[in-house]
Amino acid sequence: MPHRRFADGEVVMGRWPGSVLYYEVQVTSYDDVSHLYTVKYKDGTELALKESDIRSQSAFRHRKSQSSSSSPSRRSSSRSRSRSPGRPAKGRRRSSSQSREQKDDKKKPISETSLAPLALVGWLKPSENNTRRYNGEPDSTERNDTSCVISEQKLKPDLEIARVLEQYSLRPRKEEKKKEEIYSEKKIFETQKVVEKASLKTIEKAPSKTKELEFGGRIGTFTLIFFLPATVLYLLLMCKQDDPSLMNFPPPLPALESLWEARVFGVFLLWFFLQALFYLLPIGKVVEGLPLSNGRKLQYRINGFYAFVLTAAVIGTLLYFQFELHYLYDHFLQFAVSAAAFSMVLSIYLYIRSLKAPEEELAPGGNSGYFVYDFFTGHELNPRIGSFDLKYFCELRPGLIGWVVINLAMLLAEMKIHNQSMPSLSMILVNSFQLLYVVDALWNEEAVLTTMDITHDGFGFMLAFGDLVWVPFVYSLQAFYLVGHPTSISWPVAAAITILNSIGYYIFRSANSQKNSFRRNPADPKLAYLKCIPTATGKGLLVTGWWGFVRHPNYLGDIIMALAWSLPCGFNHILPYFYVIYFICLLVHREARDEHHCKQKYGLAWEKYCQRVPYRIFPYIY
Repeated sequence: MPHRRFADGEVVMGRWPGSVLYYEVQVTSYDDVSHLYTVKYKDGTELALKESDIRSQSAFRHRKSQSSSSSPSRRSSSRSRSRSPGRPAKGRRRSSSQSREQKDDKKKPISETSLAPLALVGWLKPSENNTRRYNGEPDSTERNDTSCVISEQKLKPDLEIARVLEQYSLRPRKEEKKKEEIYSEKKIFETQKVVEKASLKTIEKAPSKTKELEFGGRIGTFTLIFFLPATVLYLLLMCKQDDPSLMNFPPPLPALESLWEARVFGVFLLWFFLQALFYLLPIGKVVEGLPLSNGRKLQYRINGFYAFVLTAAVIGTLLYFQFELHYLYDHFLQFAVSAAAFSMVLSIYLYIRSLKAPEEELAPGGNSGYFVYDFFTGHELNPRIGSFDLKYFCELRPGLIGWVVINLAMLLAEMKIHNQSMPSLSMILVNSFQLLYVVDALWNEEAVLTTMDITHDGFGFMLAFGDLVWVPFVYSLQAFYLVGHPTSISWPVAAAITILNSIGYYIFRSANSQKNSFRRNPADPKLAYLKCIPTATGKGLLVTGWWGFVRHPNYLGDIIMALAWSLPCGFNHILPYFYVIYFICLLVHREARDEHHCKQKYGLAWEKYCQRVPYRIFPYIY
């Protein structure tokens, strides 16, 4: 074990990545595995530095005294060597007013940046990264590029680097009038080059132990492992009742043998492996995900929409050969139990294999050292069998596409049970709205690569159960409810509900598209109206457009759509609105987690963003 030189809390001088400049930092922790120090700069930026990039303050004081005692001739020669050919001659004096004006200009902080000037520069090629659960996560307004002007108050290291680079610029300065313009443009692009160079080096940092536990810690996660399956079972049993009021006593639990059927479990396995086969087909483009802690980028095949089309063809073929799809409705409880059992077995497998995973492949949020907590949240970040990514596959395929198939089965069951030649208007609305949501998710599949589910959360019981059980069997609750409790609505009411869903979808899709476009190419002329607050990480926080309206506009769109999905069920019972209540609670939890994550990541820049955009999800309310 190498000896540790610097203690926690010690104030030292740390080198800024990609430069030769050192700044005062405070040591916050040390990783014995990677041998990296986590240091904190004065502006709140936290970075991992090697021991060779850290110096004691006494060493710098010694160097300073040596440099001050050097001969005048040496200092003069060094200054003459550093003069750029394009700079004015020594004898040429500038007016005092111009000097004062230049100093004043340099003191002006640039807190917000319009993207319009960036589009005019042809040689700039900002780095692009491939772009919440689909509706989840942080989905903050950050971007993985450096085309935003860095705030002088918050990024002094980058500006100092830019000033050094500017001294060696060969660009002639013919007119003093243009000095402010030259200064601002050169600071943008020289700083970009420095930060991009630093990002390419990628500071390797193995995930440290998870210190802050979510979901109530060990006791809370242990409870959720049993509470979540019980909730699904309770909701489905209540929907089967003639009076599904939540004020009634829960229905008696069916006999255990009636909840399990080998044939149903076989059908579920067939469905799961059929989707796995579609996932492995060599169709669709291959993209790279965000960089991991070791700098590596995983590759993902984007073919979810093709899998949906192939699934639709298979279902259509089954219906053509008179396969009774309402079999799903008749054995709905058994399918839910089969999915829950499979998710538990999968979770156990995931945890066992994670024990042999390298340290850098563990999830930042699931590495606490506590068995129950890590089992629930997921210990390994991206478990793969060869090129088959288990977490990414389960995120959108079996559960999300299965949700649409279940809704279709409920529609056919309603027609058969009530002897209808056509489904009810309420059932058509529910199927149509949720079909649009699923197709949108699969069409924009690449966007899921930047969500916290992929980049931060491990793959454990929480995501396995959520993807395979909660999504298909709870999200289809409205359609399941309408089979046993038909509700008639008029065409004007249906039109109003459709308008409400359209508004929610427009907010949801336009906000996500705005964010994703900004991540891919912030220099796009179409985004010239957007402004951002720069951060110490080189990423920007949007303060205009939808993201200047509330901090999470996509969550707002989600909640509006969830309400539109429940309204066709009427107001006789609150059970169909469970999804809305759950969705609000889920998004508020995610929003709180995003807030905490972003505050740690962006420091003072996030505080300024919160002052600029005070409302989180609901304007003028929350």
